Order: sequence, then structure tokens, then C-alpha cells
Amino acid sequence: MKTWFCLFLFVCFYSCSPNNVKIDNSLKHFFDENHVDGTFAMFDNGTGQFTIYNLKRYRDSAFLPASTFKIVNSLIGLQTGKITNDSMIIKWDGVERPIKEWNRDLTMYQAFRVSAVPYYQEVARRIGKDTMQLWLDSLSYGTRKIKTRVDTFWLDNSLKIKPDEQLGLVKKLYFHQLAFFEPYEDIVKRAMLFEDNSNYKLSYKTGWGRKENGEHLAWIVGWIEENKHPYFFVLNFESSDPNADIPVIRMNMLKGILKQLGFMEGKM
Repeated sequence: MKTWFCLFLFVCFYSCSPNNVKIDNSLKHFFDENHVDGTFAMFDNGTGQFTIYNLKRYRDSAFLPASTFKIVNSLIGLQTGKITNDSMIIKWDGVERPIKEWNRDLTMYQAFRVSAVPYYQEVARRIGKDTMQLWLDSLSYGTRKIKTRVDTFWLDNSLKIKPDEQLGLVKKLYFHQLAFFEPYEDIVKRAMLFEDNSNYKLSYKTGWGRKENGEHLAWIVGWIEENKHPYFFVLNFESSDPNADIPVIRMNMLKGILKQLGFMEGKM
């Protein structure tokens, strides 16, 4: 018993030790150039090394998950049978929305890829508030509580999650360590794979919402694989510019950071 207890303490110490955290302030210019405040973190699963810009925000601050919640919403929908497979169609409700890709019948795979909020709001309604709450508790997802409607709580700042929790979630998803059947996890992982070439595979989910003060809040969470080795990342930032082109800024920042860290060129 004593040996196991000592091992437990060692694992806990190692996971939290400053010895496996590299603070990389060279990444600051990506945030300054885009006039945003945020954090970036990457975990090298092979070495156990974290590379982090803005450790305090990464570790201590929580934000609405926005459309990154589609990862969990998909998994719960699949596990509960409310989504039968990634080809399941939910009919368009006929309401014209600003994002034209949402204004049609969509499969789960398509809805995930274009981040269609109406599709996933309907999935959440079919799951129901009580079942959704049980899964949030089981996953220890962020602040866990559904304080508002079941089809808006991940968008309206009632549920929040820290960047380090987001990174932990995608790492567990990759390694089938979540409380879902593996085929369902694989369905979500397949939907997250956006770039697949001879140098790397890039899988992610984006998120974009508004904080309580009206500022933009943006996420990208996922992983990049090179030589079949995964590196998990989270990018999180906010912008006070009402005209900021968040999708462009978000992706340019991610790819710029990855390239500076040596990825995407077949060298890792």
C-alpha cells in the first residue's frame, strides 16, 4: 500500500512540476500582432513536456467553451443514441442564418465541420437537460453546471472551462480515455481531422463566442501528428475589436505558432 501511495504522489508531483513546463514568451508576438490577449499551450505526449505562453491564463482562467463543446455534445449524442451515426441528418428548420453553410439539411459530420449551432442545439434538446447534466458531472467538464437552457448553456457564459481542461479533454479523446465507446470517439476524431498530408495530420475544433462584456472569445483545441506522434494544443484568446475577423486571426495564429515550433514541414 505504501509503495502505491508513493507512486501516486510521484505521478501527481510530476504532472504539476515546473520541470516539465517550458514558458515560451517568444510566442507573445502572435498575440500582440493581432491585438488579442490569450494563451497557447502544447503537450508533447512522448516527453511529457508542456510549452506554454501565458501560464496563468492557461491554468487559472475559465471561459465559455462555445463550439468546442461540439466535441462533447457529439460524444453524448452518440452514446445516448440521439445521434445514430455521423451520417444522421437533421432537417434545416428553414430559418435563414448569416452562415450560409448552416442553411440546409446537415449530417453530423457536416454540421461538426461547419460548426453548425442549430444542428447541435437540436441534439442537445434531444439529449435533455438531466442526461446532459449527468454527463457533464461524469466528465468533470469545466464548471459542470447547466444554469440556463439546455440548448444555449455552452454559448451564454453559464458554463465555463479552463484552457488546461480543454487540452486534457482532447488528449483523453485521442487515447480513448473518456467514458464513451471507442467507435463513437473515433467518429468525433474523424470529424476533427481537417488536414492530412505526408508531413502531418492536423485535427481540431474551433470555438467563437462573446464574453459577458461583449468581447470576442476564440478557441482552437486539438492535436497535430507528425511521424505518428501526437502533440496536443489549445489556443485561447479574446479581442475587444468588434470588427476583428476571428476565424482568419485564429487559424493564422495557430499555424504561425505551429510553424515557429517546428511543425508542418516534416521535420519533427
